Amino acid sequence: MMTALQILSIAAIPALIVFIMVFATFKGVKIYEVFVEGAKEGFQVAVRIIPYLVAMLVAIGIFRAGGAMEMLGTLVGPITTFIGMDPELLPLALLRPLSGSGALGVMSELVTTHGPDSLIGRMASVMMGSTETTFYVLAVYFGSVSVFRTRHALPGGLVADVVGIITAVFVTQWFFG
Repeated sequence: MMTALQILSIAAIPALIVFIMVFATFKGVKIYEVFVEGAKEGFQVAVRIIPYLVAMLVAIGIFRAGGAMEMLGTLVGPITTFIGMDPELLPLALLRPLSGSGALGVMSELVTTHGPDSLIGRMASVMMGSTETTFYVLAVYFGSVSVFRTRHALPGGLVADVVGIITAVFVTQWFFG
């Protein structure tokens, strides 16, 4: 059974690409021309969102370098301890909505320090899978279509992140604690 799943996982993406190409050919679509047009459009989108990404990355750098991350951690630390979250996970929880690569670096450090099978390592992994890089997603998606008023997207995304973090803590404690 495991061998069949491994073969399926290896063959799935190439099979999907071949299927799309055969289906497009059957429908009379000029595959190369459509691909080039899509790539050109993707490049234009990338150029439009670069200012939003640069602004977000600068803001994250200022937030971390200015010591705001540590101050926020000091303020929120008692709450996280109360819900059963180790204080070492707080930087991950605070950084995840801001930066996926920064959060991945923090998670890597936690897993290296405590081990992947430790409660902290497992909780960090579940947090990474249960939350989103909300500010990055807003910058990319809204920036790509030139939306400047996000209305309820930011509060909704942050509420979803908080719920994901709390759920990750409880689920990990329930399964492994």
